[in-house]
Amino acid sequence: MGEKKIRVLMSKPGIDGHWRGGIVVSRALRDAGMELIFGGFQNAEQIVQSAIEEDVDVIGLSIHSGAHFAYTQRVIDLLKEKGVFNDIMVLVGGVIPAKDFPKLKEMGVANVYGPGAITSDIVKFIKENVKK
Repeated sequence: MGEKKIRVLMSKPGIDGHWRGGIVVSRALRDAGMELIFGGFQNAEQIVQSAIEEDVDVIGLSIHSGAHFAYTQRVIDLLKEKGVFNDIMVLVGGVIPAKDFPKLKEMGVANVYGPGAITSDIVKFIKENVKK
């Protein structure tokens, strides 16, 4: 039997309506051989529940609303509450000011991707950092 595929849940907390980046990244991850679960618009509770039910390795949050701190903190808090924070990598992408990247990483995000991020860099980061 082959190596277990990396499983990624891509979700949009809130309802900001900007889909393009999340779709582009999702396709790149799929094309790189990862299993992609597209959650669409979900609140933090739904994201964490889906991540647990789908046994994902990575949660990708696509955020364009400006509420990246609030949404990300809630997802991380729930992952910790459920005891799975150390098992699921959280990545955040979207229209996020570079000055906010360090705070998101301090909160527990593995990496942050803003406009113009290169999808091959995201694929490489996941493949090098997912605990298998």
